[in-house]
Amino acid sequence: MSSGGAEDDIPQAERKTVTDFCYLLDKSKQLFNGLRDLPQYGQKQWQSYFGRTFDVYTKLWKFQQQHRQVLDNRYGLKRWQIGEIASKIGQLYYHYYLRTSETSYLNEAFSFYSAIRQRSYYSQVNKEDRPELVVKKLRYYARFIVVCLLLNKMDVVKDLVKELSDEIEDYTHRFNTEDQVEWNLVLQEVAAFIEADPVMVLNDDNTIVITSNRLSETGAPLLEQGMIVGQLALADALIIGNCNNQVKFSELTIDMFRMLQALEREPMNLASQMNKPGMQESAEKPARRENPHKYLLYKPTFSQLYTFLAASFKELPANSVLLIYLSATGVFPSGRSDSEGPYDFGGVLTNSNRDIINGDALHKRNQAYKEMHCLHPGDLYPFTRKPLFIIVDSSNSVAYKNFTNLFGQPLVCLLSPTAYPKALQDQSQRGSLFTLFLNNPLMAFLFVSGLSSMRRGLWEKCQDYLRKINRDIAQLLTHSRSIDQSFLQFFGDEFLRLLLTRFIFCSATMRMHKIFRQETRNYPESYPQLPRDETVENPHLQKHILELASILDVRNVFLENTLDDY
Repeated sequence: MSSGGAEDDIPQAERKTVTDFCYLLDKSKQLFNGLRDLPQYGQKQWQSYFGRTFDVYTKLWKFQQQHRQVLDNRYGLKRWQIGEIASKIGQLYYHYYLRTSETSYLNEAFSFYSAIRQRSYYSQVNKEDRPELVVKKLRYYARFIVVCLLLNKMDVVKDLVKELSDEIEDYTHRFNTEDQVEWNLVLQEVAAFIEADPVMVLNDDNTIVITSNRLSETGAPLLEQGMIVGQLALADALIIGNCNNQVKFSELTIDMFRMLQALEREPMNLASQMNKPGMQESAEKPARRENPHKYLLYKPTFSQLYTFLAASFKELPANSVLLIYLSATGVFPSGRSDSEGPYDFGGVLTNSNRDIINGDALHKRNQAYKEMHCLHPGDLYPFTRKPLFIIVDSSNSVAYKNFTNLFGQPLVCLLSPTAYPKALQDQSQRGSLFTLFLNNPLMAFLFVSGLSSMRRGLWEKCQDYLRKINRDIAQLLTHSRSIDQSFLQFFGDEFLRLLLTRFIFCSATMRMHKIFRQETRNYPESYPQLPRDETVENPHLQKHILELASILDVRNVFLENTLDDY
C-alpha cells in the first residue's frame, strides 16, 4: 500500500480489497511451498492438499481480475506479479499431470504459460535492477519448454528457445552472474532433445511434420471376437532412467520421454479453465480415458527406487499390472560364482552419488561381494506376487532372463539387445534403438534401413501398413499353441498389447536385417521365451517386413530367405 499520510484517505472498501488480496497471496504461497513437502510416492494423501491449493489460486486469480484497478492504484500491483500467479497455476497443472498421468492437464498448463507470453506479463522485469526477478522469468521459460516438449509443440519450443537464449544473454551481460554456464547448459540440453529423432518426416514444402506417439483411437490392434485374453489392466508404471551420457532435459532422459508417451493416450482439452482437477462429474468423462499412473525416476538410488516400487505395489488395485521400465547402464558380475542365482548375473545401475567414468565405478570392490549400486533380478522377486511387466533397456538386459516365476502370477520381461552392430551409426546418446521401436516403430525401422528423412505421404502409407502388421502379430500371439500364458494374460490391456506387438515387430526386423544377424546379442529377448517359429520368425510376418521394406525401396538391407539360414 502507498506510504505516508495518504493512507488515511483510502476508502474502507479499497483498503479491504488490498487486505484480502494480501491474505490470498500469502495463503497461496504457503500452500504452494507446502507441495514440496508432500511425499512423491503414494497416490492418496496428496489429493486433498492439491485441491485446497487449487481453491486458493482460483480465488486469487479471479480476485485480481475483478479488482485490478484498485490493486494497481492502492497496492501497486505489477504485471510480473500477475505473471508469477499465472506461472504458479501452470506449475500446479503440470504437477497434477505428473501425479495423475492425465494428459489433459498438460493442455491446461500450456494455456496459462501461453497467456503469460501473449500478454507480456514478464516484459518489464528486465527494467528492474533485480536479478532474482530475471531468474524467475528464465525458470518460467524452462518450465514452458518442458510442457511444450511433452505436448509435441516443437514449433513453439523453437521460438521459446530463441527467446530464452536472448534472455540469458541479456541477463548474464547485465548482472555478470555465476550461473551463466548452467543456463547455457539448459539451452544445449533442449537443443539436443529437439534433434534426438533420427529420422525427419517432411511436408511437401520441406517443413518438419511433428508426429505424436501417444495411443490414439486406432493405435492398438483390436481384439478379435472370441480371442481369449486376460482381463488385467495396466494401472501403475515406474519409468527409470539411469543411462550415462544420454540426452536429457529437466530430469527426463530421451528414453524416459519416449516411454512415458507410449503409456499415454492423446490429450483432450478440459472443458473450462481453472476447474479444480479431479472434480469433474464422472458422467462427463469419456469412457476408458484413463492413463496408467506413472512415476518418473531420474537416476534414483536403490533405496529411492525400492521405496517407489513398494508404494506402487501396495496401492495396485485388484486385477491390475505394475510395469517397470529400466533404461540404465549395465552392471556385470565381477567374478565367477559357484551358484547361478538371481544375484549372480549383475543387473542395471542405480545411482550411488559417486563418480562414474565410462560406465565403470571408480573404485573396485572385493570381487567376493556383489555390486551394491545395482538392481539385480532378485531385487524384483518380492514384487512378482502381483502381475508384473518388466522392460529392460540395457547392455546387461539379459541378466533379467534369469527370472523365476515364484508365485505363479503373470510375469513378462522384454529385454533389449545387449549390443548393436558396429556398422550402425551409434545413436545411443540420442536414445536407445530398442526403446525407439517400442515408442515409434516406423521411425526405428527407417533408421535401421539407413533412411534419415521421409515424405509425409509415404510415411502415412507405411503407418497404415504397420497397423496391418500389428493386427497380424496380435493374431499370431493369440493363435499360438505353445505361447506362455503370461503374454495372453497381459494382452487384454491396450498399452501392453501395443508394447508386445511392437516388441515382436522389433525382434522380427532385427532377425531379418543383414547387419544384425552377425551376432545373437544384437537381438531382443524375453522371459518367458516366445515360440520363435510362431512369432518373431513366422514366415507370414517376415513377408510383411519385406513388403514394408519394398514400399520404402530398402529391401536390399534385409535377407530374403531367413529360415534357410538356420
